[in-house]
Amino acid sequence: MTSVVSSPPRTIRIGSRKSQLALVQTYWVQEQLQKSFPDITFEVHTMSTQGDKILDVALAKIGDKGLFTKELELGMINKEIDFAVHSLKDLPTRLPEGLVLAAVTERENPADALVVHEKYKDRQIDTLPEGAVIGTSSLRRLAQLRHRFPHYTFKDVRGNLNTRMAKLDAGEYDALILAVAGLERLGMGDRVHQIIPKEISLHAVGQGALGIECRAEDAELISLLKAIEHPETRDRCLAERAFLRELEGGCQVPIGVNTEIQGSILTLTGIVASVDGQKLVQDTVSGETTDAEKLGTELAQCLRDQGAQEILDEIFAQIQRGS
Repeated sequence: MTSVVSSPPRTIRIGSRKSQLALVQTYWVQEQLQKSFPDITFEVHTMSTQGDKILDVALAKIGDKGLFTKELELGMINKEIDFAVHSLKDLPTRLPEGLVLAAVTERENPADALVVHEKYKDRQIDTLPEGAVIGTSSLRRLAQLRHRFPHYTFKDVRGNLNTRMAKLDAGEYDALILAVAGLERLGMGDRVHQIIPKEISLHAVGQGALGIECRAEDAELISLLKAIEHPETRDRCLAERAFLRELEGGCQVPIGVNTEIQGSILTLTGIVASVDGQKLVQDTVSGETTDAEKLGTELAQCLRDQGAQEILDEIFAQIQRGS
């Protein structure tokens, strides 16, 4: 009688950036998978990315679409890690050959938040004093806010969340614009002074969702990762990412979106704005969730017809000139 020797359970290596927010997100994914698959070991391995190391230059001026992902992707290609957890807004819409977006987790609130210095706790985004200094590292937020509030002063702010908050509280800024989801994930939800309405600022593509990237050949792992996917968030983000991909914009261009699903109908709104806020084009499309990516492509073409490409071409030229 021959005995069957079973293979030992697989150990799966999860890649993460070293930032506090990245680790909170990665440990959450590890916990969800561990609950679903108690016989498998999930280990977290950390790496520093280019975006983590360059803290004294505005993100848009670095000009690399893979600022927060490239090192993790190399780790997967070289089989040092099996999958990586990203803030989906940081993940380029075109992935390296051999890698896929395997799962998208349920989205936290994707909106932008106004966080204020204590002296302005009785103000809102539209009632701050003229010349108020507002910190943001996002061209998307900058362009939309300049469009609505040309009388404010906008100043770049980098560093982790604690560093940014310390600069705000020390009076270097009167207010900051940050992601609601990031503040809530780090236990700082009480610092959300105002959730900025979508009529003022559309959020980033993928904002509030986590994207899990792995090797396309690893069918077993892809099957496991589907256990923590949220289909509605996936459909919304596929539409958003198709919109961004069609416009060939990285995460550091002024492109904003909003998506909603009612029944089987997905509604996608998108904007493209000039950095100075002078030009802004916006439109909305709706259709079946099964056509999510097609809707994103359709919206991109609608905005192109309204002058979006000319706005983007000028932004890319400005970035290349270093202005």
